[in-house]
Amino acid sequence: MTPRSAANAILLLCTTMFFALSAAGGQEAADSPSGLQAAYQQRVVQRLELPPDELARYAALTRSALTQQGIDLVTSQYVAVIDRSPLVQAIMIYWLPVGAPALLIGASPVSTGRVGQFDHFETPLGAFAHTPSNPDFRAEGTKNEKGFRGYGSKGLRIYDLGWQQALRGWGKGGSSTMRLQMHATDVELAQPQLGSVQSKGCIRIPESLNRLLDHFGLLDADYETTQTQQRPLWILSTDRTPVQGAGRYVVVVDSLRAERPVWSPDPLKPV
Repeated sequence: MTPRSAANAILLLCTTMFFALSAAGGQEAADSPSGLQAAYQQRVVQRLELPPDELARYAALTRSALTQQGIDLVTSQYVAVIDRSPLVQAIMIYWLPVGAPALLIGASPVSTGRVGQFDHFETPLGAFAHTPSNPDFRAEGTKNEKGFRGYGSKGLRIYDLGWQQALRGWGKGGSSTMRLQMHATDVELAQPQLGSVQSKGCIRIPESLNRLLDHFGLLDADYETTQTQQRPLWILSTDRTPVQGAGRYVVVVDSLRAERPVWSPDPLKPV
């Protein structure tokens, strides 16, 4: 086994152990944002620690993006915020209370669209609703012809944000439609590269974060409403612990960095 393969195997083992050891304490996270902060620290293996000025910066960018699209949050809720800047590549989960400052639940590295290669889009900016109108599905865990599990391990959630206009990153450029999704990725071949642009336009997140979002239903407000009012939804796991104040938006911003911040290290740069 090569050193890289060994490191990836350890990362996968840590992800599994984190969820097994913390399952008993998961209920607290459904009770309060502070409990969810603790669950993030316990369950999510790949994490970023943002300084206070950055916490405020991304909270302001999030509220601005929602306002620009005419979205007025009338209830307090969770929101996922992605900075697509090639020098950041991060996701922040915020609690956005009405009439009070935003609270960061946790942050992790991601991969967004890598331009310059055929069939690769620049991940579009904006606030995207997560709704059953664009039904989620779950990964089959199968490999493609290159041995790559594009959606990650079997059973992981694929958050579908619908058809969106995006800039083509190849040829003459221009824009066309792409299916915007947020999902895990191959834990051995791609997860170690989170924090750098790698995808075809979708948002790749750590497997452990995918499981956290799914278990606590952080972005499932519309799914839970449909589940209650109409019929059971197969996509919602029976052992989930839904949070109070679930959200419905994934917000993509660009901080337009000129250099890489210390808190978001480049995974491709030798240590």
